[in-house]
Amino acid sequence: MDDYIVVDPNICSGKPVIRGSRIMVKNVLGMVAGGDSVEDILTAYPELSRRSIESALEYAAMVVDEQQVVNA
Repeated sequence: MDDYIVVDPNICSGKPVIRGSRIMVKNVLGMVAGGDSVEDILTAYPELSRRSIESALEYAAMVVDEQQVVNA
């Protein structure tokens, strides 16, 4: 995952992005949440690879796992 996801304060205000691009992990997650397939994402972002998309999903799972959930 570290080979594909980068967090740099000089790129997209420090939001996690796919390495070598300005495509934010949240864009990939938004497409998945909207029902898009990996193939759809690859069509929308041909500069991505299947592995970079998988890494974005792994990153999101890791972040969610580390966050404390607070019920209102």
